[in-house]
Amino acid sequence: MEHSRTAGGSLLQIILLLLCISLLLHFGAVLFVPLSFGLFIAFALYPFCSWLERRGLSRYLSISIGLVLVFSLFLALTLLLIFQFQQFRNDIPSILQKAKPLLQSFRQYLNAEWGITTEMLDGWIYQSALSLFNKLGVVLHSLLQSTMSTLVMLLLIPVHAALLLYHRASFAAFVVAVFGWERSARTRLLLADTVTTYAGFIKGMAMVYLLVGVLNSVGLLALGIRHAVLFGMVTAIMTIIPYVGIVVSALLPITVAFITKDSLLYPLGVIAVFSLVQYLEANIIFPAVVGKQIKLSTWATLIAIVAGGIIWGVAGMVLFVPFAAILKIIAKEIPAWQPLYLLLKREDDQSPD
Repeated sequence: MEHSRTAGGSLLQIILLLLCISLLLHFGAVLFVPLSFGLFIAFALYPFCSWLERRGLSRYLSISIGLVLVFSLFLALTLLLIFQFQQFRNDIPSILQKAKPLLQSFRQYLNAEWGITTEMLDGWIYQSALSLFNKLGVVLHSLLQSTMSTLVMLLLIPVHAALLLYHRASFAAFVVAVFGWERSARTRLLLADTVTTYAGFIKGMAMVYLLVGVLNSVGLLALGIRHAVLFGMVTAIMTIIPYVGIVVSALLPITVAFITKDSLLYPLGVIAVFSLVQYLEANIIFPAVVGKQIKLSTWATLIAIVAGGIIWGVAGMVLFVPFAAILKIIAKEIPAWQPLYLLLKREDDQSPD
């Protein structure tokens, strides 16, 4: 009886602790989001920077090379997005030309079936545009604030990553001191396990993007869309940029399907393919593949994605999965947190205690 009461009290303490941490992370997102991304990049670059340092390069130069490589990749993805948008803009005249008879047929349908005349439709469009224009100032102000906040975060991320990498010995000593110097060997092993977890997360993400690219390409090939493999792989890679990436990268194959095919079913089919693959990626592929790489249960991975979205939005959906894996590592080391560890670990995780 006493044991059950103690276990129940420990579980309640864990829940309260997680609730307090969630509130702190939500209200401190401006601080913690760039710091977390910086930690993510620092862990990802640590093996590479250590490899460079062992070959005689200074720590400062090794970190600089690593950060340049990371942000060169980010810049390449951004330029790819801009290129696709330019390609789509060049096809706009052809789209408009082909859309004219469709629009005219739609007007005739509305008039015949619903009694909506061209004048009524034009008036409704005018009123909608006027209402949108009146709200445009508020929307632009909100967008400007969001953009400035995003830019500040993007500038802080490499700073956090560089400082964490450069002063990693001090941070490691801090963690060892928190867990107690008498457990220093076990704590350093825990830190190494954490870095391995992040490496597994990155490997899992790469596998997800490859699998999503293959599924996109197969779907487009089945529809007979030109350059299906190119469009499928590019769209998969562009999902690294949440929401915006998938929308903009999908515009080009949708446009190609609209121009080169004689039926609207083809562009609708492209939309259906991307929508289905995105659904599978978010709810099945990502939790299963990434969860396996970091030895986190599929259920826990899905919960981490949802919880991250609630607390930090899109950034949380990316960051909370490795955080949950690190929480599993820590829970394994604390006897009172064993119920949480059993909940987070995969059934096939046979790692030694």
